Order: sequence, then C-alpha cells, then structure tokens
Amino acid sequence: MGQITLKDLARKLGISASTVSRALHNHPDISDKTKRLALEAAETYGYQPNPIAQSLKKKRSNIIGVIVPEIRHNFFATLISGIEEVTYDAGYIIMVCQSNETLSREIANTKALTANRVAGLLMAISLETTTYDHMKNVIKHGIPLVQFDRVVDELVTGKVCIDDFRAAYKATGHLIDCGYKRIGFLAGREGISLNSLRFNGYLQALKNYGIPYYPELNINIGGCRGTNGRQGAEEYLKMDNPPDAILAINDPVAVGAFCRFREAGLRIPDDIALAGFSGSPESALIEPALTTISQPAFEMGRTAASLLLKELASAEGEYTPETIILETELLVRGSSCAGGTK
Repeated sequence: MGQITLKDLARKLGISASTVSRALHNHPDISDKTKRLALEAAETYGYQPNPIAQSLKKKRSNIIGVIVPEIRHNFFATLISGIEEVTYDAGYIIMVCQSNETLSREIANTKALTANRVAGLLMAISLETTTYDHMKNVIKHGIPLVQFDRVVDELVTGKVCIDDFRAAYKATGHLIDCGYKRIGFLAGREGISLNSLRFNGYLQALKNYGIPYYPELNINIGGCRGTNGRQGAEEYLKMDNPPDAILAINDPVAVGAFCRFREAGLRIPDDIALAGFSGSPESALIEPALTTISQPAFEMGRTAASLLLKELASAEGEYTPETIILETELLVRGSSCAGGTK
C-alpha cells in the first residue's frame, strides 16, 4: 500500500477532507472530538502531510534551504548544527546542499531550492563564485536570503560574518611579536572577499610593524583543503630563502602545510611557524598544536538563522537587512611561539 493521502484518511473517518485538514491543524471551528479522532487516525495509518502540496497553497513551505561549500569541513558542519537548533524550535526543517566549492553546483542548488519553494535561504558562497545572478534570482523570487561567513557585500541581504581583516591582522601581529621577519601568506583563491580581507589584514600588520613584505612569499594555492596546503608547502620548500612563519587562509590548509614540512624534516616552530583560521578540532590534535583564529561557527549558524526568521516574521517591505559581525579569538599554541619568542 502506498502512502495514505488526506482523502484516504477522510474516507476512513467518514467526513470531508477539508474537515480532516482543519482538525489536524487545530482549527477552532472543529470539535475536540473530531480533532482527537483525526489525530488518532493519522497516527494509526501513518498519514504525513504532503509538503509540496502545502507549499503550493501557501506559496512557500516550512523548509529552509542551506548551501555550504563543504559539509565535511568541521566549521560548516558545526555552523549547520547552530542553524538547525534555531530553525527546529521555530517549526522549520532545513534542507542542506553543498556546492563542493564550485559555482555550477551552487547555481544548481539555488535553482532546486527555489523550485521547492523554500521559505528562505541561508548560504556561504563557493570559492568559484564571482558572479551573483543566481543569488539575485533568489531575491527576485521573493525568497529571503541571509549570507554567512563568505558574503557578497554588494547584495542587500542579511549577513553574518567575522572581521576577517582584523583577525588576520591579529594573527600576523602575533607572529611578528614572536620575532619572525619573513612571514608568508598561503591564500585560498583570488577574487573572493574573504581571501582579500585576510590578505589585506596580513599586509597591514606587516606595514604597521615595519616588517618587509616579500611578494614571493604570498602564494595563491587555489583552494582551502589540506592538499592545497601541502602544495603551498612544496612551493616554499623549493625556495632558497623560505619564510620563517606562515599565516594560512584556514586550518585545513595550515595542517596540510604542517604535515608536508614535518615530512621534509623541518621543526615547528623552530624552523618555521604556522598559524591558521577556524579553530577546528584537528588544529588541536597535531603536535605541536596549531595556533589559530577561533571562529564562533555554532553561534554564526544560530545568528544567521535568527536573522532569517526575523525577516520571515516581518511584514512585506518592513524588514531592513542587518549585518552582524561576530568576535573571534586568537588561540596561541605550540606551532608559533607558545614557549617563548624566537
């Protein structure tokens, strides 16, 4: 037997489908007895409302779409947990998609979620995303959009992020305070604001502290995974005058570089120091542990979801998009100068 429908349930109860529907939705015009019978029958026969049919009637569903670059990245997995905690309590469920760091898949995700009439959309852009027509199309369809972590400044939407410039400045300043003079930057991919902001924070710290900037030590590795970090480390190992410290675009990149340096026989931090971004669990598991900028992933998810719910609860035209900047923390560990200055 297939899934039971509202009409099947109404036939078994001997009442109209509209009465059953109103009973299940606790309509005040329906008697308590009928409500009880409808609920008992729904439980007995395993009736589940059709969310697609409901969304067609209401023009939107109780589903909130979430698009992240990679679910396997601990930062985004933790962030999704924060989103789910807030949306579940508000009666929504989330549908999570990953772009796998590609623009084409991100576009496909937005089209699929729009077609499914999601109530709203939460997203962080991929490393390939430098055009935004697909996001503009979401807004054009009247679907509230809130961006988090990696955001597009020119789109007028809710945004939740950190101060990437300030955080990179702080991490670079720490490396300088430890006595390092040739500090490299392992960048992710050119063209996204997060990469530019972190690089500019690094550059400004060098300038303000009077430390030379060596362009050859700024390596764009084209991605944010451990394999990209190993690739960047390989480039540094080929240099006659390599850096004595490196700020990486994120923790996976820093850990990838860390492993390659150790394989090459380098001592960390004596021969080369490392700092990352994210505060991921793996950053504390290597030895020595990685100095990193800890980002409040769970709180970022909660805050982004709260902004979206606030917009959903507002009357049309009465909501003004907000940008919320969350605080970060520099976690000083053994990969830099936790045991003393150089």
